Amino acid sequence: MAVLNKIRQRSLFLILIIAMALFSFVLADLFKNSDALTSKSQNIVATINGKDITREDFMLKVEAAQRQAGPNATNTQVMNSVWEQEVRQAVMQTQYDELGISVEKDQMRDLLKTSLATSPEFLNEAGLFDENKLNEYIANLKETSKEGYAGWVNYEKSVAARGLQQNYFNLVKAGLTGTLAEGELEHKLEGNKVDIKFVQVSYASIQDSIVTVSKSEISDYINKNKKEYEVEASRDIKFVQFNEVASVEDENAIKADLNVFLNGRFVDETGRKDTIVAFSKVKDNEDYINVNSDIKFDNRFVFKSGLPTVVADTLYKLDEGGVYGPYKDNGYFKLSKVVAVKQIPDSVKVRHILIPFTGSRSATPEVTQTEAEAKVTADSLLAVIKSDRSKFPELVKEFSTDKGSLEKEGRYDWHPYNTMVPEFNDFEFEGKTGDLGVVKTVFGFHVIEIEGQTDKVKAVQVGTIARKIEPSEATTAKVFRDASNFEIKAGEGDFEALAKEGSYAVRPVNGIKVLDENIPGIGNQRPIVRWAFEEDAEVGAVKRFNIPNGYVIAQLVAQHKAGLMSVEDATAKVLPLIRKEKKAKMIRDRVSAKTLEDLAAAENTTVRSASAINMKSPTISGAGREPIVVGAAFGLKEGETSKLIDGENGVYMIQVTKATPAVKLDNYQAAANRVEQQKINIVNSKLYNALKEAAEIEDNRAKTQVQ
Repeated sequence: MAVLNKIRQRSLFLILIIAMALFSFVLADLFKNSDALTSKSQNIVATINGKDITREDFMLKVEAAQRQAGPNATNTQVMNSVWEQEVRQAVMQTQYDELGISVEKDQMRDLLKTSLATSPEFLNEAGLFDENKLNEYIANLKETSKEGYAGWVNYEKSVAARGLQQNYFNLVKAGLTGTLAEGELEHKLEGNKVDIKFVQVSYASIQDSIVTVSKSEISDYINKNKKEYEVEASRDIKFVQFNEVASVEDENAIKADLNVFLNGRFVDETGRKDTIVAFSKVKDNEDYINVNSDIKFDNRFVFKSGLPTVVADTLYKLDEGGVYGPYKDNGYFKLSKVVAVKQIPDSVKVRHILIPFTGSRSATPEVTQTEAEAKVTADSLLAVIKSDRSKFPELVKEFSTDKGSLEKEGRYDWHPYNTMVPEFNDFEFEGKTGDLGVVKTVFGFHVIEIEGQTDKVKAVQVGTIARKIEPSEATTAKVFRDASNFEIKAGEGDFEALAKEGSYAVRPVNGIKVLDENIPGIGNQRPIVRWAFEEDAEVGAVKRFNIPNGYVIAQLVAQHKAGLMSVEDATAKVLPLIRKEKKAKMIRDRVSAKTLEDLAAAENTTVRSASAINMKSPTISGAGREPIVVGAAFGLKEGETSKLIDGENGVYMIQVTKATPAVKLDNYQAAANRVEQQKINIVNSKLYNALKEAAEIEDNRAKTQVQ
């Protein structure tokens, strides 16, 4: 009781102590993660020239782009694409704001007119763009579809952005000219030529092994050329892959299963009656295959070239009803039967008129005919053509909606079997030259005339029972156990030694960046990249990851901070450069010769010649591209010999034997025009990149978990 009284008396003191402790805990966490002191870093994807891009806005654009790109584009690919668009827009907007340029109403109208000039819905009867139709379209969209109108607004913004960028580029280009003086210089760079004699002492004449380069020299070189050796933060990993693949036992079980269909079964091994009719004796092939196969029945006829390569000869020779297999093809074991054989042309030539109806695949909003009405139209056209086939081209022009054949009078020239949709294909290949008819497909009704067929050859209809080659449950369970055991042991011991013991291939991957997604050998693996860049990830850490059809056990090997490349990482690139500098000095130090002949004799080489060298293309025949050496040649007088020159491929001594000046022109305007065009081309290819490089871009995608 006395203790409780003392606690009550000191309750205020205890509350203060607890409050201070909690405050210290929170404060320490804030200092540990300084980004938590401000919500900005968590919500700002990037700041470009002072403009913030919020996470919400960025992700909305990513979601819209993902819907447009479809399932084939990965989320990271879409995100990077949106990122580049956002950076470009922000970088360019800075320039627009500084210059005060914008797209006004008149230019916007012209831009839309140009962009939509070939859209049928905005053309009048004369085939010209009609602004009233565009205004009606926009007004109707605004009233009937909120999403559609929002899409139109975004389209207008993209058109305006392109127009604004073109305005900016044109302003820059307008300030670029090629002067007559520049034209004259261009002409001389191309036309001034010299012939030389030279001796090359190749760097290869000194073995690499005798040129020592220290780590400190590499470090000094990196620090003197910092811009070339700046790198992003990166990670190195290595991994072992465990694939869930069918074992020999699994494959034998699949083949045994298919052999039951090959031979039939009347009583199974336990005595249970379980009748399975042999494939060769089946009458309803389609139903039999669809019930028992992983691939559904395909009723198309094929030529020999359309059969699986591994068994094409065998299957093509089978009589109707013949069965072959099991055989392995494209990840399946298959049992194939020749269901039917017939003679058909391997290619045909046709012309047609397409009449769509509401609901058909080719129907545009302007199509109002019902299916029955479209059929009546097609039958009427057929009757007209039967009475006068010469009218076919004009009827195509008036009635057909197939843009792919309109310019060819409705014609599809020689094309192989199975090019068209099934109903169209059946008519053109099973009929004969001259046949006319109406055929319904998913696109509408077609009035077709067969204009020509090649000679008929054998085609076969093949039914196949296919079983995918995949691991059994026992196999996948074993792979999981092996991967889990490796993960545990690798976390406790030597990753490489353990892999060697289990005969697993270790694959190193170096230089992974924080926003990468592709891991060579296993494809898109963002989870591995995210793990490698986690704040608490330690070198040596091991983790298992699920991949399609298996597992990867990865180990974090190294963490590289952003900044200058380390000596170890830069050695492969820097070592040859320093070595070349040292070799050049070694050659110069040992050479005392003053003439080409003496140098050639001393270095056990020959004096060579090169003619018509020019500054525009500084290449020496037999020695390669040598801009410094060529430049030195143009600094010499005819007959003058140079001192030693350090080139790209060796140390040189040269002598100018002949100097031929460029032909003087009365006017250098043509060359000046070429200079101007070169400048304009540079604007198109390099202006944006130069602006981007000069911009202040703070990329927070990794911090905001937009990755």
